[in-house]
Amino acid sequence: MKFSIVSPSLDVLLQTPEKVASLWLSQPLGMVYVATILKNRGIEVSVLDQSAKGFSMKKTVEWVKKEDPDILGFSTLVNSGRTAAQIAREVKKENPNITIVFGNFHATFNAERILKKYPYVDIIVRGEGEYTSVELVECLKKESKLKNVLGITFRKKNQIISTPDRPLIKDIDALPFPDRELLGEYHATIAGAYIAPKKFTNILSSRGCVFKCRFCGSRVLSRDLWRPRSVENTMKEIRLLVSKGYRQFLFADDNFTLNPKRVVKLCQEIRKEKMDIEWFCEGRVDSCPYDMLREAAKAGCRIIIFGIESANQRILDYYNKRITVEQSENAVKTARKAGVDVVVGSFIVGAPDETRQEICNTMKFAQKLAVDIPNFNILGVFPGSEIWEELKMKSILSEDQYWETGVAVSKVSPDAVPFEEIQRMVREYYKRFFRRPGHILTQVAKTFKSPYRINVVINNLNRIDAISKSFREIF
Repeated sequence: MKFSIVSPSLDVLLQTPEKVASLWLSQPLGMVYVATILKNRGIEVSVLDQSAKGFSMKKTVEWVKKEDPDILGFSTLVNSGRTAAQIAREVKKENPNITIVFGNFHATFNAERILKKYPYVDIIVRGEGEYTSVELVECLKKESKLKNVLGITFRKKNQIISTPDRPLIKDIDALPFPDRELLGEYHATIAGAYIAPKKFTNILSSRGCVFKCRFCGSRVLSRDLWRPRSVENTMKEIRLLVSKGYRQFLFADDNFTLNPKRVVKLCQEIRKEKMDIEWFCEGRVDSCPYDMLREAAKAGCRIIIFGIESANQRILDYYNKRITVEQSENAVKTARKAGVDVVVGSFIVGAPDETRQEICNTMKFAQKLAVDIPNFNILGVFPGSEIWEELKMKSILSEDQYWETGVAVSKVSPDAVPFEEIQRMVREYYKRFFRRPGHILTQVAKTFKSPYRINVVINNLNRIDAISKSFREIF
């Protein structure tokens, strides 16, 4: 039995700029974890990242036809579910006997809706998919009853049946390292520029989140649990990757810095083995002490992304972010003092009753902080996030209308600043921020002092046209 998995592109008709500037093109590791564990169990697998390959709908269907799998899975996120459904429909026309499976975030929170709307989708895998997928294959091979597989939703005689949730994987160290050879080469990008010109990949040193930010659905998916891998197990994977030529990494954890002592130990091990690597991570502003950031910088941390979100404590409290404005200021200063090359600030504007003045406050704050790159997002909501549930209960948004796409809050909330106005404010802000002579001179001076930055500049000289196009799209 053969299992092929597709990570579909964003829905072509739904590329609305809720997120103004995309930071990463990174490997869909969740899909690769599933494929690897299937492969290790003797099941033939193949994977396709549609966006990375630049495949059209037609070419993706042709790829599936060539692979000729018995089971076709889709790793669906917000705004890729309709693309997955369209591909599934075309594949099912060619091969009515194929079993179509949807999984990942979008599928988990919309299992029944998907099966009701799309008759050619057969099974939904909810939550973590590794062991569920293995059991599902065995069940289909033996023609056993699907109701014995935990964590799935399926259709039987026009009825939709959901089995009990599968327990979360407690021992993350027990999982095999994802086989990145299944996917090929990737680049991390910011505004069209390669920020990881050396051989690059993602790595996960933990899963889950203990925080309850109201704009995010990750903590619901992880059931408010954080499960770290051991430093020893993480180092074993890094050694393997280095032996294969990888030199730059993105730690794609939701909460990489949650336990600073763990990060310090990992960094000390990297330095002890004199690994010539560079890496990037995200960090909470309330869990980034100087000693940790200094160890990280010495161990190769070149970029850190802080979830600052807002300069207004009222908005931070509404998001249940559990940080203060002062903590954001201190975190950025501390990262600079520790020697991290690039500090990115991630901001969210467009809360349901956020005022124009509060949006302006956040923009001024980003400039005051002097982050190297501000990344502004216009607040969007989707099934799985608490703000979605709030707006649904208040009858501010139509669940039937937006469950597949999510929606910018500023497009539906009567008290929000209009979406188009926020979009203009963000674009104008980017123009002012990046064109300031002081900012330009500061970045040039930092570049001359940073071998990492110099290498990025040199390796992007032949991409000037692509970078200019990206900046024109942003501005």
